[in-house]
Amino acid sequence: MRNRGKVYWDWANPELHFRNYDERLSCGTLINIQVRTSKENVTQLFFGIYGQKGLMLLEENYPDCTGQTMTVAMAWALQRANDWVAGQRLGSP
Repeated sequence: MRNRGKVYWDWANPELHFRNYDERLSCGTLINIQVRTSKENVTQLFFGIYGQKGLMLLEENYPDCTGQTMTVAMAWALQRANDWVAGQRLGSP
């Protein structure tokens, strides 16, 4: 169970179809990526990083990914999320 934060709830729109991707890392961290096309035909992106018990660690929303396909935006978000998680591990004692 993910504990969604304000960033997610501000982004969520049940009227728009989206593509969803989840990846559970070996450390137990969950990356959730959602990408959609707005009514104005703009690619929009959300990703969240959640700890083992669903604790929200990071959520980011990108409402305007002009020039990016949904696939490219999703790949960028996955790399961004993995980089963030790796940085957290390096910063840990």
